[in-house]
Amino acid sequence: MSKKDRVIMNDDIRATEVRCNVDGGESLGVVPIDVAMEKANELDMDLVLIAPNAKPPVAKVMDYGKYKYQEEKKLKEQRKNQVKIVVKEIKLSVKIAENDMNYKVKHAREFLEKGFHVKFRVFLRGREMAHPEAGKEVLLRVWPMVEDIGVMEKPPKFEGRYYNMYVTPQK
Repeated sequence: MSKKDRVIMNDDIRATEVRCNVDGGESLGVVPIDVAMEKANELDMDLVLIAPNAKPPVAKVMDYGKYKYQEEKKLKEQRKNQVKIVVKEIKLSVKIAENDMNYKVKHAREFLEKGFHVKFRVFLRGREMAHPEAGKEVLLRVWPMVEDIGVMEKPPKFEGRYYNMYVTPQK
């Protein structure tokens, strides 16, 4: 557990007096630490330091186990509702034949229909690096075949030995 995540509670609190609140809304005001601890013990709860840098520090009487459980539940719910973006990659070459291109585009269209994002990549080998615009031409030949069901998120861009184009499904 990192220093930031560590919670100061009960006997670990070193302040002489704290501004104390009770879970549920009741405020005790600024009280000595032993009075706050007594109140926490009386309610069978924990005294948790919320704002240790405040003057005086702010503490809250709460059931820390229950609080931690609810926080974890919220995080789990948020993770469940996140949308995961799947990116499928279609590799092409400068010398790709028309029927091979049609086959790969057919797969790309299937991916787009399923809601996946598609990244088209043209790898430039050896002497093909002398004419990288050939890679861009391949991608510009592919685009008309998928533009009816996709949106060009990133136009053809040269990166290292690749020409990349990013297509997302239409909404």
